Amino acid sequence: MLIVNADDWGRDHQTTDRTLECFLRGTISSVSVMVFMEDSERAAAMALGRGIDAGLHLNFTTPFSAPNCPARLVQRQRELAAYLRHHRFAMVVYHPGLSRSFQYVIAAQLEEFGRLYGGAPGRLDGHHHMHLCANVLLGRLLPPGTIVRRNFSFQPGEKSFGNRLYRKVVDHMLARRHRLADFFFRCRPSNLRVACAGFSP
Repeated sequence: MLIVNADDWGRDHQTTDRTLECFLRGTISSVSVMVFMEDSERAAAMALGRGIDAGLHLNFTTPFSAPNCPARLVQRQRELAAYLRHHRFAMVVYHPGLSRSFQYVIAAQLEEFGRLYGGAPGRLDGHHHMHLCANVLLGRLLPPGTIVRRNFSFQPGEKSFGNRLYRKVVDHMLARRHRLADFFFRCRPSNLRVACAGFSP
């Protein structure tokens, strides 16, 4: 089985419209939804009306742009973004002082997805892949049993041994509580993602 997924559904009007064109032409099979963004409401109505398979694209790093986004949520997400974008290794370090902010921001996005799409997401991934950061993994903040995006798949030699070992450890942690695709690749330069060969139990 091959799944071609487009990220950032609902981020803004242009992103949603271009992604819809891909769906109508049969070049993608699913989308990952951004909530609390300027086009989230319209995008949800379009997805439900056209039967587009939608999962949740957790967002910790790009500012929420919906006009009705709660001020407290905006502030908490701003704290997370400042930390995660401070240096390239921030996502691999657990920050105990931000544990409640991570819990709150994730819970708010799950609840908003349920409001917009009528139920809990069966599939989760993250903007800039931050759903795999240490606070999310070690805090066990993703609902168990859901399909969760794994790390990118690389062949020996594409990345250093240490890099591939770290990704393998993270994927092993994910597989203990979630379902994962067997392989995962990026289609450059677009926001398309490809998952291959079914799902591990």
